[in-house]
Amino acid sequence: MPAVQVPPGIEGIVSLTELPDPAWQDRWDRIFVAAELKDRLLNYVLFSLKHRGRVSGVGLPIHGLVVLAGPPGTGKTTLAGGLADQAARQLGEPILFVEIDPHSFPSQMLGESQRGVARLLERTLPDLARRGRPTIVLLDEVEALAVSRTGASLETNPVDVHRATDAVLAGIDHVARTCPNVTFVATTNHSAGVDVAFLSRADLIEHIGLPGPEAVARILRDTLGELVTADRIDDAALRALATDCVDRALDARQVRKLVLRAVCASRELALAPDRLSVADVSAALRSE
Repeated sequence: MPAVQVPPGIEGIVSLTELPDPAWQDRWDRIFVAAELKDRLLNYVLFSLKHRGRVSGVGLPIHGLVVLAGPPGTGKTTLAGGLADQAARQLGEPILFVEIDPHSFPSQMLGESQRGVARLLERTLPDLARRGRPTIVLLDEVEALAVSRTGASLETNPVDVHRATDAVLAGIDHVARTCPNVTFVATTNHSAGVDVAFLSRADLIEHIGLPGPEAVARILRDTLGELVTADRIDDAALRALATDCVDRALDARQVRKLVLRAVCASRELALAPDRLSVADVSAALRSE
């Protein structure tokens, strides 16, 4: 389905996309994390979107907020989009996926960040929610939006930082009370930089670390499969390469880029990448 056009003048929203979309299936299937983590995320989102409206906020406080935390390159943002697409497939109805750019709010003008965040969370998102469809909102790199107030530097306009974070917390609470069809997925590369009050509101916090040998092997096989046939992938060599990648503490993105580095190592492979081998990728790792 095509992206929904973002109305002009809507501060903070990067895109609106109606899901499911066949092009988004890879965002779920080709991010290799523990199966139980994916199950937990999907079960949470389905429960939140379907049942939060009938649950007492006192008896079972649900904010409609899940946080994906971990180092860069581990697939958090991609997984968030895949999660929304998969939820739409499971629900059997369209979901509106809203991407927020947290970096569009900080301002040197006192109070501007606070007002922008408040407009988004207390007016814009509720207006979208009134359309009635299930809505998932991505707060990517949320440490830029819900900045830890205890760690705010006195050199970076701390009053505005405090006010903007206050606005985020108030806005999340407002959406939780008034928009049961909205669920937030926040990502962070630096959970220590996220305000503790924001994290305390999260219904689920999932930590996505660097991939282990099994996950790296799956990533390598998947990436190589874009270029070569299965018979060119030596299983034993692939497992050894996966171990080497883990020893180098490569993240998932770096593992995939390693295959590209191997292709770029010679003119022959650049022109005929179907000749690529696991040995070529191992050589690329050794050359780093």
